[in-house]
Amino acid sequence: MLEVKKLWVSYLGVPVIREVSFKVEEGQMVSIVGSNGAGKSTILKTISGLLRPLSGEIHFCGERIDTRPAFQITARGLSHIPEGRKIFTKLTVLDNLLVGAHTRPSGSETEQSLAEIYRLFPILDERKNQMGETLSGGEQQMLAIARGLMSKPKLMMLDEPSLGLMPSLSAKVIEVLKRISSQGTTILLVEQKVRDALQLADRAYVLQTGTIVHEGVGTDLLTSDMIRKAYLGM
Repeated sequence: MLEVKKLWVSYLGVPVIREVSFKVEEGQMVSIVGSNGAGKSTILKTISGLLRPLSGEIHFCGERIDTRPAFQITARGLSHIPEGRKIFTKLTVLDNLLVGAHTRPSGSETEQSLAEIYRLFPILDERKNQMGETLSGGEQQMLAIARGLMSKPKLMMLDEPSLGLMPSLSAKVIEVLKRISSQGTTILLVEQKVRDALQLADRAYVLQTGTIVHEGVGTDLLTSDMIRKAYLGM
């Protein structure tokens, strides 16, 4: 579904992503893990068209997208939930969700998506007329994920969905991701909780200073000495 080939990306002329290549197969959950500043968010922003690569190629569903504007990439079925939630705090929960449905061709499809979202996130149905700024941190994260699902994406990319959440809410987000994955949505996950990210992942990639240094089945990487020492404190 997604193939990144020899990707180079820079900030202010300084390369921060160096010849990164990886694949995401349909139906998989793939994780990218690494320390802060390794370049994980930069990769997601480049895939979704918010940044332009220096070189390399990105293919989505058989089509090259690295020269496409972000709105066209979204319309092709790729949803990006950024770090920090980025909900519209001065809009209601319902209006936030409707923004996520702007690529849907008909009102009936939007209504169907809303019904599915409210089944998955009952709290958003209860809060649908509240302003986004009145929600708790965990509820805002649920809203950000739900808004991303409103476009019925083929691939959903999530950047640090548990960041800043207390452990109980973080665990709830992980459960939601499992449910979304089990329903057939392909997921590319960047997550600070390395153990959770690797346990969830069908395949995982370890990023250090802009370069992939390790890859494999997520649960297999949990037994790697390098992973255990660098990220799990063991």
